[in-house]
Amino acid sequence: MRFFPYEEPYPNQRAAMDGIANAFAREQDVLIEGAPGTGKTLSALVPALEFARENDKTVVITTNVHQQMRQFVEDARAITRTEPIRAVVFRGKASMCHIDVGYEECQSLRDTTRSVVEKEEDKQQLERRQEQLLEQSRGGDSGAAEARSAVMDELDQIGDELEDLRETNVCEHYYNNLVKDTGEFFSWLFDDVRTPDDVYEYADEHQLCGYELLKEGMEGVDLVVCNYHHLLDPMIREQFFRWLDRDPSDVITVFDEAHNIEGAARDHASRTLTENTIESALHELEESDDSRSDSAANVFEAFLGALRRTYDESFGFGEREQVGENWSDVGIANPDRRDDLTLEFLQSYEGRGIDVEVELALQLGKSLDEQYEQAYKDGETTSRKECQTLQAAAFLSSWMEDGTKLGQHPMVSVRRDGGTDEIYGRAELYTCIPRQVTESLFEEVHASVLMSATLRPFDVTEDVLGIENAVTLAYGMEYPDENRRTFAVQTPALFAKERNEESTQETIAGVLSDAIRFTPGNTLVFFPSYAEAQRYYEMLGGSGLGGASLGSLMLDEAGTRTEDLRQRFVSSENATLFTSLWGTLAEGVSFDGDDARTVLVVGVPYPHLSERMEAVQDAYDRAYADRGRDPGWRYAVEIPTIRKTRQALGRVIRSPEDFGVRALVDKRYTSASDTMGKYGVRDTFPPEERRELIDVGPEKLKFAMLNFYAGHDAYDGEPPSP
Repeated sequence: MRFFPYEEPYPNQRAAMDGIANAFAREQDVLIEGAPGTGKTLSALVPALEFARENDKTVVITTNVHQQMRQFVEDARAITRTEPIRAVVFRGKASMCHIDVGYEECQSLRDTTRSVVEKEEDKQQLERRQEQLLEQSRGGDSGAAEARSAVMDELDQIGDELEDLRETNVCEHYYNNLVKDTGEFFSWLFDDVRTPDDVYEYADEHQLCGYELLKEGMEGVDLVVCNYHHLLDPMIREQFFRWLDRDPSDVITVFDEAHNIEGAARDHASRTLTENTIESALHELEESDDSRSDSAANVFEAFLGALRRTYDESFGFGEREQVGENWSDVGIANPDRRDDLTLEFLQSYEGRGIDVEVELALQLGKSLDEQYEQAYKDGETTSRKECQTLQAAAFLSSWMEDGTKLGQHPMVSVRRDGGTDEIYGRAELYTCIPRQVTESLFEEVHASVLMSATLRPFDVTEDVLGIENAVTLAYGMEYPDENRRTFAVQTPALFAKERNEESTQETIAGVLSDAIRFTPGNTLVFFPSYAEAQRYYEMLGGSGLGGASLGSLMLDEAGTRTEDLRQRFVSSENATLFTSLWGTLAEGVSFDGDDARTVLVVGVPYPHLSERMEAVQDAYDRAYADRGRDPGWRYAVEIPTIRKTRQALGRVIRSPEDFGVRALVDKRYTSASDTMGKYGVRDTFPPEERRELIDVGPEKLKFAMLNFYAGHDAYDGEPPSP
């Protein structure tokens, strides 16, 4: 394949590229799972670019992991050395704006600036016309003199209009885009694959708007690299394809880390409305003399009162005092009737009718929004005001219309304002089934490739995302078997009750101590939570409480800068990092070679049980009732949990030359899981990974590790004594 940037692909890469190319010809989607370092990106990108070049299409490759975005840029640059392509790396406006304004303000600034430039162009044309007429009148053409007089009147009028416009809000960077020759920028842009930071620096130096230039430069390009939200948000996606000047059917999408699409789509689809927004809308309505204001205020006040009463009545003794600065959910759902907030709203509301007054509020909100737009364009305001009435009305309309639909779960959350110490709430329509967002995307584009090291089981991925008739390709870890060992350690099953047993904690601490001592290098330890990570960090002496000499122990805590911690860890020798499997170090981060030799996953890291999780389970149970027993548990809990576990195990053994140990510390990973019903998780792993799992007792792990690492001459000097 002419786009492949290296001498020869791996055998699996060649097979994958052929399979993907054939799928594109049949307009089929592709699900591909491959171990880290096996070239999944190029396996998808090369046939996609070839098919796109031959069939006049554009490839969009996307991820939600910053490190992978950088890898895409490197891969694209390597491809350009073989076959020149026009590529754009696109990032959102917020990080590329030179004057730091919001989206709505940017829209208004752009429109006003364009109006200024158009008026200036009109003025220049009229000036040229009056000069021509002046020459004709000097030659004796009496009609030319009369025509010139009319042109001069137009010039005076345009001059006045321009003077008024220049007093309004204009973006000088965008103005320069419109009046300067930007050909040099585009020559520079497509001479290589430029990062958004490169574009920002170039534009800043030349006083241009790099974001708008990128949008202009995207038309008909071969490749775009971007973030998930450009494709998963329906409104942004529509604009994005317009910038590409492509119909959706002329776009091929490639999703990396595709196991994350489910959660990202759910986040994009969920809608919220805070107390603060409703209060701002009410203040906005007080200043309006529109006849619809009273109706809008009436329905907003009724909903605001219902929201406050709903969360107030939910607090038990002492619970109000425990509310912190992070959002905390309040259960309002009922199995056989509308949620508590809606019932409170319906019972307390008095007026012309909720539907009628919400519709009037929507109409008024749109009218006010247009007024704010015009005021900003005219320079009457220094910032583009957002219409709170429109936001509140749009949410209320969705709440009443969609709140009972399958996959939509009404929620209330509360938090404490750090400045005032007051508690306030929000209402939310939480989207449980992501295919409501993704299905339309995969239907409208030509084809998509979804790739990940943990995408199986494929049938579940297809169900959850709304993909049909996909080509499925799976390539296990084809690095030498002798370079890795994967152990399932027969400790007690770490259910909530057992985790607090002193004997269980002593057993786990012993396993960790042995694993750290017998690892010739760094050790990664993942736990179901940060609290569990801290518990064993302290038990093993990380906080100065004593314990065996185990090298440098490091603790990852929620809210800390993990990249700084990672750098400190990989630059250390014989260090151990204790972290949560739900943190940012469990996926998308490589620990190559000596960076980490052993990785342990302690316990089965089920997500925190919450109303949201229960809502997702219930929605899946109802949507996929024909998929066998308990589909909600399987789709919402078990499979995402094992994907997380597999992602964590994949932090080590990143190349054919790498070697190391992976250990799963919990009885539920062992062959004994066959007797544990739905809580036994061994069978959830792909078949080839199950075959690699070696059961060992807690006291035997050190001997197994000693034998493995000694066989690789990994110990510097004498190995530790068992």
